[in-house]
Amino acid sequence: TSGSGRVAGHDIVKEPARVREHIGLVAEKIILYDRLTALENLMFFGSLYHLPKKEIKVRAMKWLKALEMDRWADKLTGTFSTGMKQRVNIARALLTEPEVMFLDEPTLGLDPQTSRSIRDFIQDLHEHGVTVILTTHIMPEADELSDTVAIIDRGKIIAIDTPKNLKLSLNKENATLEDVFLQLTGRDMREETHEEIPSARSGRHMFGGKSRIR
Repeated sequence: TSGSGRVAGHDIVKEPARVREHIGLVAEKIILYDRLTALENLMFFGSLYHLPKKEIKVRAMKWLKALEMDRWADKLTGTFSTGMKQRVNIARALLTEPEVMFLDEPTLGLDPQTSRSIRDFIQDLHEHGVTVILTTHIMPEADELSDTVAIIDRGKIIAIDTPKNLKLSLNKENATLEDVFLQLTGRDMREETHEEIPSARSGRHMFGGKSRIR
């Protein structure tokens, strides 16, 4: 493969450190320490970003409150449910006040109430000018949250457009993104191992994005 990429005006190959200053990442695996409280986790990760201690605490409490976790700020993370940990994990990624947020399956395995809360929070981030790049296998989630959707099959983008245009492309009444996805990638179950496909993550998935032109 070849090409180039820029984030906030910075080349991702030549200026990786500058790029990291402008992005936040919520990986599929939650990155927190169970023996620290929610606030202690955020204070620790904030120190890795070389932020002033007072500023870390201000930002940590701001994001914990926004994610409805401030009342558990002093509780051990190991006592939290998966959904509670995920909300603290999102707060961790926001400590740098990023312009671009990458969210990898942020509602995977969560109960409906927590999933709804996180989706609402993603909408709020977008409304406050944050560009959100989301990976998900949940088609209604991609439809609801995305301005632009890219469908990826075997490591390659095979379709990219607005959710509305992708659904209109089927010429089917009440078409859904799932219909589009299955039409493009097929209905057969796949059993490839990670080594058999040109991607770190196997199979088929979808990227959604909410962005503001700057």
